[in-house]
Amino acid sequence: MKKYCLLLLLLSGSLSSKAQSSQQMVRLAKIEVAPNQLELYNNALKEQMQVAIKKEPGVLTYYAVAEKTAPHRITILEIYADSSAYLSHIKTAHFLKYKETVKDMVKSLELIDVSIIGVARKPEDK
Repeated sequence: MKKYCLLLLLLSGSLSSKAQSSQQMVRLAKIEVAPNQLELYNNALKEQMQVAIKKEPGVLTYYAVAEKTAPHRITILEIYADSSAYLSHIKTAHFLKYKETVKDMVKSLELIDVSIIGVARKPEDK
């Protein structure tokens, strides 16, 4: 769990201070994909992430990372405006398409709700 807390701290730097709130829903999704399906899975995941960010105002952040020594082990940091934004997200056509596409590719899925305890980032260039 320690490495996932570090991951959360490192990756959450993209949040603006305005967007940070105790209402946010922050989750880590730990996914193991069948290695022979990895390219197809990654394509489906990237498509879902891009559409969600573009079309859903309540989807604030996605980061997907793969372990260097085991790229079929993926961790996704998901940040939603609140739990209702998440509940709305999982009913969208693009999310349901993703779930249907990857259902036979995913060997395991663990969802871990977490809290942001701190953010450090460089200031944006003006």
